[in-house]
Amino acid sequence: MKHVAFVGLGSNLADPVFQVSRALDALSGLPQTRVARRSSLYRSAPVGYLEQPDFINAVAQVETELAPRALLDALLALEHECGRTREFRNSPRTLDLDVLLYDDLRHHEHGLTIPHPQMHLRAFVLQPLLEIAPDCVIPGVGAAAEFALKCTAQTLERI
Repeated sequence: MKHVAFVGLGSNLADPVFQVSRALDALSGLPQTRVARRSSLYRSAPVGYLEQPDFINAVAQVETELAPRALLDALLALEHECGRTREFRNSPRTLDLDVLLYDDLRHHEHGLTIPHPQMHLRAFVLQPLLEIAPDCVIPGVGAAAEFALKCTAQTLERI
């Protein structure tokens, strides 16, 4: 059975534009998965730990037969292949991949919460998401467009 999921991508190390572009291409190489839509790339200021370079972000809509945990595991493996290390929370990274949405699922287990718990607070997620899914509703939260209006103070540049 095919499921529709949205994946957030981000990088701020080792040529971030290259890292995110390569990851967008690699998503179609995941088992039983294909990229249906991909947003433009966006430059954003870091959140949390501020003493680091700006990020390049994007969102991809994928069609997948993978279950949510299997999709996350495949994304984590791709991060690892691209040299991702986890030194501390919100640290600089070569690649960050997050399952943002998976169908209309509301789900929580260790290491995986869908919808992503912070996505409605982050312009670097909402703007690229709305570019490819303008009518997107975040299950249990509301219309993504309404939350994007609350994030206008966050610096975001389409590149």
